[in-house]
Amino acid sequence: MAVILGVFGTLQYRSRYLMLYAVWLVVWVGWNAFIICFYLEVGHLSQDRDFIMTFNTSLHRSWWMENGPGCLVTPVINSNLALEDHHVITVTGCLLDYQYIEVVSSAMQIFLALFGFVYACYVSKMFMEEEDSFDFIGGFDSYGYQAPQKMSHLQLQPLYTSG
Repeated sequence: MAVILGVFGTLQYRSRYLMLYAVWLVVWVGWNAFIICFYLEVGHLSQDRDFIMTFNTSLHRSWWMENGPGCLVTPVINSNLALEDHHVITVTGCLLDYQYIEVVSSAMQIFLALFGFVYACYVSKMFMEEEDSFDFIGGFDSYGYQAPQKMSHLQLQPLYTSG
């Protein structure tokens, strides 16, 4: 939704929508930094405690765990965990562990978000400067062209006399 507002704000010259987009990007960078720390198990974060990502409602599993490059998925039918999770599997032959794919994906998201943040701030600043420097036709000087105030066939012009 924030991306749509950012595009709309750019096309419609709305700096407030761009600022909302920039705030969303800050939140997005924070979330992706958390994902990186989670999968690299920085600090006290651990993938063994699945309540962090799913609030202890199900077993956490990354999509890349089953669908990574070169991974072979084999279902395990006779397992004690089959009652808790209907998809107990073993994964073998992966070219790259799913944790590193998640980290690279989040790092790429952070890079794109930082680029988008700089873009949003720059374009928003340009829109605000254009609003401040807007000049009507003829400007504010008194000797420029001024459209007639009344619709008539005769336009009155000021008369200057020396004297």
